[in-house]
Amino acid sequence: VRKMEAAIDFTFIYDLVKDMYSEVGRPSIDPVILVKLTFIQYTFGIRSMRKTIEEVETNMAYRWFLGYGFHDKVPHFSTFGKNYERRFKDTDLFEQIFYRILMTAANKKLISAEHVFVDSTHVKASANKRKFEKKIVRKETRAYQGRLQEEINQDRENHGKKPFPPDKFDKEETKEIKESTTDSESGYYVKDERTKQFAYSFHAAADRNGFVLGTIVTPGNTHDSQILEPLVEQVIEKVGKPEAVAADAAYKTPAITSYLFNKEIIPA
Repeated sequence: VRKMEAAIDFTFIYDLVKDMYSEVGRPSIDPVILVKLTFIQYTFGIRSMRKTIEEVETNMAYRWFLGYGFHDKVPHFSTFGKNYERRFKDTDLFEQIFYRILMTAANKKLISAEHVFVDSTHVKASANKRKFEKKIVRKETRAYQGRLQEEINQDRENHGKKPFPPDKFDKEETKEIKESTTDSESGYYVKDERTKQFAYSFHAAADRNGFVLGTIVTPGNTHDSQILEPLVEQVIEKVGKPEAVAADAAYKTPAITSYLFNKEIIPA
């Protein structure tokens, strides 16, 4: 916590949340404390906010980090839950904080988008794998589908053939999925006979020093290759254009290679 306090000036959070607070009525919990609590929870791997508050009550380092003295009363965990729910739910506050801290690291010349490494990891959802409904859903159009159609028609024209009409490509394909009745936003993920679960995929782009430059979270049944393009676009927009992008065999598709070459990025 001393390292975090020394590295990050958390006062920028007040500007980000000023529209979420009223100037009249009872004083609210300091928003910096609310955000610092999540830093404690995730940095030290505490499983819940209830447990985090219990730890804060008896841990002097956590109290110091939050600005609480020996005898200051720590608010009940439900107070924090209500504040998160009422003020921060459905906002991109934590994404803004992430990129603000990333910008600080960039200004200190600690990160570089020159070489970017992309991969994903599965995070188990808090959902029973036996509680699900089977559903027939429409297959999502892949990000590169439109470009692929253009290339096919261009190739046909180059060879003196008529291009395909748009409805040729608009066939609606469906698939059967398992949807969790506990957590419908997760996806059913099968790795092998022993690993079958509802999960999320955490897709990340990092630099050579391990700094995360961009992230996208999807249901666990989303294929890695579908997310590389929006992830690289995120890095280009927020940090800068890479010279090379390194990824494993899951991303080795003609569409990804074509996309990176068109962006003048070397695929590795």
